Amino acid sequence: MATYINIAQILVAIVLVGVLLLQVKGGGLGGIFGQADTTYRVRRGVEKTLFRFTIALASLFVILAIVNLQFLD
Repeated sequence: MATYINIAQILVAIVLVGVLLLQVKGGGLGGIFGQADTTYRVRRGVEKTLFRFTIALASLFVILAIVNLQFLD
């Protein structure tokens, strides 16, 4: 059983890294050169779905880590 949980945790971690890399970056290099970051952005469509999916994957990863602790005996 612990092997399946370890495999699931590795897969969730890989997908989580991929989803994090797909998300849109905020300000870019504009902040380095003094550009003001005063625009307010609203997440819509795919960006909002990726954001929610990221939260779900992170929660699942934490739950799998806690369950995995139970099988350390």
